[in-house]
Parts: sequence; structure tokens; C-alpha cells
Amino acid sequence: MATDYDAPRKTEDDNNESIEALKAARNNPLPGSSETDDADNPGFELGGADLSNVELDVVVLPAQDDEFTCMQCFLVKHRSQMAGTDANGPYCVDCA
Repeated sequence: MATDYDAPRKTEDDNNESIEALKAARNNPLPGSSETDDADNPGFELGGADLSNVELDVVVLPAQDDEFTCMQCFLVKHRSQMAGTDANGPYCVDCA
């Protein structure tokens, strides 16, 4: 039996709601859902500790004499991990 994949599909549980009802449902989100939360960036709660006033001090050191920056993965690696140099610059054995 041939199937027409371009034909609209209907199932038994399709609700024949009007456009007005669909618009009203879209404008009235479910209780408990937040418009600011999205699936890609869920919010995480830290249990018991309020870290809002903690400042982190990070000391960034420049590349040392025995280190290089791989121009493929942009990681700082030890010179023993250098595989070679191309037109872009040095690259590591992991990227070779």
C-alpha cells in the first residue's frame, strides 16, 4: 500500500481546537513554568551555600619558556608535545 507522505496526518487524539484556543494556550503558559528558563541553559541551585558575595581571584601566568600554544586547539602545552609547525604556527601531537 502506497503512503502519501505529503498528506496531513491525523490521529485519534488530535484535538480540533480553534486558532483562538491555540493562541490563548500559547499566551497562558502552564503554572510553574518560567519564560526565562530555556532547555539549553537550565538553572542550578547550590544546596545550602550562598556564594553570591564570593569573589574569585585567578592569577593567569603567561606561557613559560618550555611551553607553546597549539594553533589548532589553542591549548598551552609543553614543548615535548609539539609535533611541528605549519603556516598557522606550532601544533601539538594530539592535533597532528
